[in-house]
Amino acid sequence: MPLTRRTLLALSSTLAPPLLHGLAGQAARASVPERPPLRAHQPFTFLFITDTHLQPELDATNGCHMAFRKARGIPADFAIQGGDHVFDALGVPAMRANGLMDLYRRTAEDLTMPVHNAIGNHDCFGVYTQSGARPTDPLYGKKYFEDAFGALYYSFDHKGVHFVVLDSIGITADRHYEGRIDAVQIAWLKKDLAAQPLGTPMVIVTHIPLVTAVEGYTPPPATPPAHHGLSVINAYEILLIFDRYNVIGVLQGHNHIVERIDWHGILYITGGAVCGNWWHGLRLGTPEGFMVVDIADGKLTTRYETFGFRSVDRHDT
Repeated sequence: MPLTRRTLLALSSTLAPPLLHGLAGQAARASVPERPPLRAHQPFTFLFITDTHLQPELDATNGCHMAFRKARGIPADFAIQGGDHVFDALGVPAMRANGLMDLYRRTAEDLTMPVHNAIGNHDCFGVYTQSGARPTDPLYGKKYFEDAFGALYYSFDHKGVHFVVLDSIGITADRHYEGRIDAVQIAWLKKDLAAQPLGTPMVIVTHIPLVTAVEGYTPPPATPPAHHGLSVINAYEILLIFDRYNVIGVLQGHNHIVERIDWHGILYITGGAVCGNWWHGLRLGTPEGFMVVDIADGKLTTRYETFGFRSVDRHDT
């Protein structure tokens, strides 16, 4: 039976006062957990630029140049790249993968601002067997990303706000990927958040979303996928941790849509994609673009900026 005000009133004559008080408190906290008072911070702006999927084909290099040139013209303290820098390191030989990364790093010089990078699934080398790579290859899997950008997950502080960049990519035993935050990282996350001053505003970044409704936007596939790839399969473990802290927003990539979900008082924002529909125009109505993120007075607000890219197979009628 749903726990409503009417139900509580009906039960009031039979339940002991302490039990009734507990049920009422449970109902009051159901949507927004109690959190400590927010610690003061300075206002600032940054960019969330995700899913560039850089490749020589489909005019993608020019598309990234266009996006980065527009981005650098927006007053912002730094950028966060939300993953899937290149397309694609998962299933190609080392020569192609290394060429893609070299191309990305040259192109990203357009940004001319500090950039913090998150790992995406396409930023893992040789995982698919068709790549011809072996797990013993020195660049195999996530080492490809680490060599290019550094740590797989980490945190940093800016003007009184604590940022956490997660590694949401789980590489499976059958050489595929899924959305997963592993146990070692969860232990690190708990320790990292607990070390911050009480009430510190926090922003979380993840490539594969923790919270998304993307599966409801299209018909289900005829054959269910072998792995849970559209969201983090063990997200429930992470969301419980967030209930105790002043997380003001979670920025997500991967699904190439602009999406905003409020859960337990936290905004889960999927930030579109620089490449749109993998450089083929709109993805479920979302064009090529990136997020401008403003933080002020403990609130995170966003706007989506497009940059005028025209896909090679677009024809206006």
